[in-house]
Order: sequence, then C-alpha cells, then structure tokens
Amino acid sequence: QVQLVESGGGLVQPGGSLRLSCAASGNIFSSAAMGWSRQAPGKERELVASITSGGITDYAESVKGRFTISRDNAENTVYLQMNSLKLEDTAVYYCKIRVWSPRYLEAWGKGTLVTVSS
Repeated sequence: QVQLVESGGGLVQPGGSLRLSCAASGNIFSSAAMGWSRQAPGKERELVASITSGGITDYAESVKGRFTISRDNAENTVYLQMNSLKLEDTAVYYCKIRVWSPRYLEAWGKGTLVTVSS
C-alpha cells in the first residue's frame, strides 16, 4: 500500500508563488504516473497537472503557463510550482499516484490547503 503526504500549502497574496511537494512511500514511484488535483469549496475536484513516468506533462487550461509539475524519482517526490497565483486558485490540493504493473493501483494524499487572498 502506497502512502502520499503533501506539504507546502499556505496563505499567499495574489501574484505570489508556492511550491507543493508530495512524497510517496514504497518503491513504485519511478514507474508511476503522478497528478495534482484541487477542490475548491462547493466545486468538484479537478485535475490541474499530471506527469507520466517518462516525464511527459499535461496541464489544465486554467493553470497553463503558471504551474509546473516535476518529479524527483530519487526522492520519491512530485512537485507543483505555482506562480502568478490568483484568487480562484484557492483550494485543497491533492496528490494522486497511479501504476499499472504488476496490477492497477491508485492512491490519493490527504491534501494541502492553498489560500490566495489579499
């Protein structure tokens, strides 16, 4: 069973930056696809960024050019660098891991709160 622990959330002013981290337990990280999703109050959870085991990234239109997802396989950690933060980026941010071999497995972290406010 893999566990994910997010960190790095907090309060930031509009236009500011934060870097979220997600550390994974176990030895499956290097073969896993990783993603960051967020859920704002009263809204459904949405995927904002993902990265494959090979390093291919994808982003929601709302964060393209502002957020960057990256991974460090040696540290079993995925990052989300968030720049030019907007009020509407306020949400709980969740990390997700998926692997397909030897069997399909996915898991979520418990989330970290990002509040963008002046």
